[in-house]
Amino acid sequence: MGPVTTALMAALRDLREPRILALGLLPPLAAILAWAGLAWVFAGDWARLVANWIATTPWLAWVRDWGLSSVFVWGSGIAAIALLLPVMLITALLVTDLVAMPVIVPLVGNRQYPRLERRAGGTVAGSIWNAAKAVVLFALLWVVTLPLWLTGIGALVLPVLLSAHFNQRLFRYDALAEHASAAEFARILSTSRGDLLLLGILLSLLLTVPLINLLVPVFSALAFTHYCLARLERVRAARD
Repeated sequence: MGPVTTALMAALRDLREPRILALGLLPPLAAILAWAGLAWVFAGDWARLVANWIATTPWLAWVRDWGLSSVFVWGSGIAAIALLLPVMLITALLVTDLVAMPVIVPLVGNRQYPRLERRAGGTVAGSIWNAAKAVVLFALLWVVTLPLWLTGIGALVLPVLLSAHFNQRLFRYDALAEHASAAEFARILSTSRGDLLLLGILLSLLLTVPLINLLVPVFSALAFTHYCLARLERVRAARD
C-alpha cells in the first residue's frame, strides 16, 4: 500500500492547482453534456423503435395483451441509460488521456523527478493502439459479464473491477511513454500488476461518489503518473 498511498497523496496535492482542476473538469463535463444531449435528441426515436418492435414481434404479444407496452418501453429506456454510463466513463477517460496527460506527465516529471532520464520508449502510435485495446477489452468484458450483474453482488463488484482494469491499462502506458524504455516498461508492468490494479480499484470506488466522480479521470491520470514515475526511479536505482 505504501507506493499506492504515496501516489494518491501526491495526486491529491497536484489536484489543488487551478489549471489542473480546470483541466480535470472539462473531460467529464464534456462527456456528460455530449451523451446526455444525444440521449435527449434520440429518446423519442428509441421509444418508437421499441414500441414498433413490440407491435410487430409475435412472441411479445403478451406485452400488448396485458397492457404492458408503456412499461416495456420505459424499462428499455432505463436499460439504454445503464448502457450509456460506461460509454460516458470511457469517453471521459479517453478525453483525459488525450488532453490532460500531455500536461500532467511533464508537470510531474519536471517537478518530482527532474533527474529522471527520458528514454522515450513509447510512441504516439503506441498510445493510440493501447487506448484502442483498452476500450475494446473493456467493452467485451462489460458485455460478457452482464449476466453476472443479476446476482446482486456482481452488480456491485463488476463495475469497479472493470473500470479499475480499464483505468490502469489506459494510463500506465502514457505515464511511462516519455521516460521509460520499452524494456523498463515491460519490467514495471510485470512486477507491479498488483499495485496498478489496487490503484485502479481505489480510484474506481471514487466514481461512485457524486460530484467527486467528476474529478476522478484527472485524479487517475495524476495518480498513475506519480506511481509509474516513482516505480521507474526505483527500478533504475536498484539496477545502478
